[in-house]
Amino acid sequence: MKPLNSFLLLLLLTLPLAAQGALEIRITQGVEGAMPVAIVPFAWDGEASRPPEDVAGIIAANLNRTGRFSPADPDDMPQRPHGADEVSYSTWRDQGSEYLVVGRLQQTDQDRYSVRFQLLDVASERQLTGYSIPVERGNLRRAAHMVSDIIYERLTGDRGAFDTQVAYVSLTRRDGDLRFALQVADADGHNPKTVFSSSQPIMSPAWSPDGRRLAYVSFENRRSEIYIQDLDGGNRTRVASHEGINSAPAWSPDGRRLALTLSRGGQPDIYVLDLSDQSLTRVTQHRAIDTEPAWMPDGRSIVFTSDRAGQPQLYEVPARGGQAQRLTFEGRYNGGVTISPDGRRLAMVHGAGGRFRIGLLDRDSRLFRTLTDSGMDESPSFAPNGSMIIYATSEGGRGVLAAVSEDGRVHQRLVLEDGEVREPAWSPFLD
Repeated sequence: MKPLNSFLLLLLLTLPLAAQGALEIRITQGVEGAMPVAIVPFAWDGEASRPPEDVAGIIAANLNRTGRFSPADPDDMPQRPHGADEVSYSTWRDQGSEYLVVGRLQQTDQDRYSVRFQLLDVASERQLTGYSIPVERGNLRRAAHMVSDIIYERLTGDRGAFDTQVAYVSLTRRDGDLRFALQVADADGHNPKTVFSSSQPIMSPAWSPDGRRLAYVSFENRRSEIYIQDLDGGNRTRVASHEGINSAPAWSPDGRRLALTLSRGGQPDIYVLDLSDQSLTRVTQHRAIDTEPAWMPDGRSIVFTSDRAGQPQLYEVPARGGQAQRLTFEGRYNGGVTISPDGRRLAMVHGAGGRFRIGLLDRDSRLFRTLTDSGMDESPSFAPNGSMIIYATSEGGRGVLAAVSEDGRVHQRLVLEDGEVREPAWSPFLD
């Protein structure tokens, strides 16, 4: 066996409040010709008869839901090697696997483990990468997500986004009372934790660029107010409570400012709040409704929704204010923008023919296309690697989350075990 590389992990999942039901992910449309890979069940070396997590199973599920990989069924595997020196490459070539992942989960102390894996190219019979990862028991799932990210990047050239999280608002009804909860879960829907709950609506969660805070709108005082909450300690600060509308917070790329919608001047306009001194800069001033701001990655301009031309469309304005430029012209409604990490694509809610679907505009080519085919889609949010877009939709009259690849070929549904879910926001990379 070739020597394994190693690196240390700092694993900090310490959200404080109670967990609720997990999101179940269903792959509703994949890609023909997905890359065949085999994730062999890892060997287990520990005190218990079974490992605390099925690391190989988590990796296989992660790769499968991208639609770009077709993991082999463990029952169909011709052998169960746990290291490169145990692999019969000709057997795996005959079986059709192009790449092979083998590994071992070893208990090193009472609550500490080591996850070792190797990614092997079956055709060339060589190791592409391999690591040994020390991890505490409570972070084994996260270690599996990190392994998935390494494999994904090595095989596609693009950074993986499995070790990220999703924030969303869940709605449950108990004895006739409606309960709203702001929750954060792993990108695969597991480990949901409640950040804040209320009997009044919660809206528009937005991640800080470092992934440590959420801004959101709460109606707990019977009016819209914007709060920022730390995820590691629960500290919570009200940052906007002006007369009228306080909505749609969006962090600047440097994390020092919030763009938001306020109606303190009468009509809703876009403002920028400096978080260091609480000063406000008015960015738009128009008799129309200006709302739903989103920062361009360079922090120099803001894209927002406005009905100043008679119907909601997207506009771009300098972050310090100035002349707004219209960006969208297709259909009667384009709003709720999310911007790809490279700034080249805008995903939005596109309304036409009485249907609201997720649309994508390439800013360079001006090519516009719809990615979804349902009728009530809303709240799109790009993954931090730009590969997928998560959004809210309905299924059987019930609010669910869904995700679509940026090329529209892969579709997923994320369904809450109990209640409804809406307002998703994909986290940044968490390193």
